[in-house]
Amino acid sequence: MTEILETDRLILKPRQVGEAAVYRHLWTERDERVPPHRRIDREGRPTVEDMAAVIDGERDEPGPRLLAVYVKDPDELIGYCGLIPREGGRHDEPELAFELLRATHGRGYATEAARAVVEWADAAGYGCLWASVWDWNVASRRVLQKVGFRETGRVEAESEHGRSLLTVRTPH
Repeated sequence: MTEILETDRLILKPRQVGEAAVYRHLWTERDERVPPHRRIDREGRPTVEDMAAVIDGERDEPGPRLLAVYVKDPDELIGYCGLIPREGGRHDEPELAFELLRATHGRGYATEAARAVVEWADAAGYGCLWASVWDWNVASRRVLQKVGFRETGRVEAESEHGRSLLTVRTPH
């Protein structure tokens, strides 16, 4: 997934090492109900350097990947959206993932970016697409519904942080 995707308001393109500070900032904005391993720890990890190393390592990995989401006007990085391999899943059935800066929430950017990725996945011939979402994350559940995902009734994980729900989108 090295293509550049463009919508009316957004450009999605491969992530770059120089964007690592924005991706780390996303971690600082995460809801307190997100499990600790997905938030900044007491030692300040992951650091910007940790994030940069992950992005650098993505260059050599085959298959789907996350894309940087930029608002066209002004040219501003607001998060990521893309496909990632589903743990234990088939290579042709990746998982949709997205996360945007809080300041951009409520403007339809997540839906617009997710729709562009889903349309690309359809054109590329991917089978089902999956996504997991916390039961309390109503906004993300709504985005997934708008781009054709349905909840499967399966809970991927359950803890004091809530329930991680599995959703699926079958090809059209």
